[in-house]
Amino acid sequence: MSETKDRPYHHGDLRRALIDTALDMLAADQNWTFTLREVARRTGVSHAAPYKHFQDREMLLRELARIGFVRLGESLTGAMSLGLPSTRAQFMAAAQACIGFACQNPGLYRLMFSSDADKTIDAPLHDAAMKTFGVLLRLLEKGQRDGSFRPVAVSTLAAASWAQVHGLAMLAISNQLLEEKVGPAPVPAALDVLLNGMSCSD
Repeated sequence: MSETKDRPYHHGDLRRALIDTALDMLAADQNWTFTLREVARRTGVSHAAPYKHFQDREMLLRELARIGFVRLGESLTGAMSLGLPSTRAQFMAAAQACIGFACQNPGLYRLMFSSDADKTIDAPLHDAAMKTFGVLLRLLEKGQRDGSFRPVAVSTLAAASWAQVHGLAMLAISNQLLEEKVGPAPVPAALDVLLNGMSCSD
């Protein structure tokens, strides 16, 4: 465990304090092997205190993942709200924002798509993930309406887009996008190939 600064808790929102501490630990170590006991110690509360809000470590991890999806959705929406001239440009910006989010938050991003973030047993997490995925779906539907993307099932476009962008994100945070393997600018080059394949003019 790396040396993250303890966050002594005195009063106020205990649940928020525990989450903030866990997010700090996740960012520092880029993994989630910590225990609720360690989170409590670094927050400056008793070992039993976290159980007032999280029945176990897995419940806390799912909440961290939910927060991750909310933040990712905000990043995507922000990138698409820059007054870009075309749907293609908006898609490129959103895709790069997703990859950028992953690179800035590698531990959180990995947790969001891990088995510890089980969306089938956590409705708030599932809803946050689907809301973020909905940002992509709406952009693809917009592209179909304005003639930017092929008039195929939007789920097909979504699967291709998600596989490409998520794959690039995972490769990026694993330092696998090496120039000798994939060239000097692999992300925009790969996204161009994806967009050309989805384009009506292809």
